Amino acid sequence: MTQIVVLPHVELCPDGAVIDAEPGTSICDALLAHDIEIEHACEKSCACTTCHVVVREGFASLEAAEELEEDMLDKAWGLEPNSRLSCQALVAETPLVVEIPKYTINMVGEGGGRK
Repeated sequence: MTQIVVLPHVELCPDGAVIDAEPGTSICDALLAHDIEIEHACEKSCACTTCHVVVREGFASLEAAEELEEDMLDKAWGLEPNSRLSCQALVAETPLVVEIPKYTINMVGEGGGRK
């Protein structure tokens, strides 16, 4: 199992969390399995940016993003060099520290973004 430290997020994980994930699991699935309800409006099909996360530690252990993910990330609020769509980033053996951005642009659902 690989440890994922989730930094505090005011709505989704106010105290932060430390969770374990099986290598090969997406960050999104790992979060959801531990009751951290990250948005995933496109049902994890790489068609939106609602599951955008910033990988603060362990980024280099993730396989490189594919072109479709890179194109979607260009539309993400608060994009950083170590941003990933959590539905596409698969956990490896290296522990991760992940931050869920404060805001998201919900490109699929109505109503814009979450605050």
